[in-house]
Amino acid sequence: MANKPNTLGKVRIIGGEWRSRILTFPEHEGLRPTPDRVRETLFNWLGQVMLGKTCLDLFAGSGALGFEASSRGAKQVTLIEQSPKVVAALRDNAEKLRAERVTIQRADGLRWLAANAGVYDVIFLDPPFQSGVLDKLLPQLLAHLTPDGCAYVESGAEIAPPPGMQLAKSGRAGQVYFGLLTRIDDV
Repeated sequence: MANKPNTLGKVRIIGGEWRSRILTFPEHEGLRPTPDRVRETLFNWLGQVMLGKTCLDLFAGSGALGFEASSRGAKQVTLIEQSPKVVAALRDNAEKLRAERVTIQRADGLRWLAANAGVYDVIFLDPPFQSGVLDKLLPQLLAHLTPDGCAYVESGAEIAPPPGMQLAKSGRAGQVYFGLLTRIDDV
């Protein structure tokens, strides 16, 4: 049996400064970039322009969500990814795009969030579905969101909002459930 070639995945940035630019990423277990159609829906929900926003892309994978936010003018985007091979690809893509507002860190997303006191306007959460970490991450979200902040979540099952949050918008694409979590207004 022949060895499988080392293949690269590709995903296209759909809007903003880097529209139509291609991101490449290595094949890696659990890495499945958010499809164009779902990203388009997400950025319709968030607004096409992200000027002044700070974003966290936890479990960055291909970086499609974080680079898309930066392309649309986000003030600062932090990408967190554990795999050294995937981190190298993220850094290569950031260099090709001259993405000066993007910071890339190699870390376990769950541990990184627990140890970090930062707050963000938008948090992107798309961990490997079978990892079980989403249930551990969701209760931590409120502490890391600005008062008007929101979190975008992708999951292999319906999304159950943690206490203090609501599922403001949601959708499904094949086997993927996705939604936007916001604070429950105290009225």
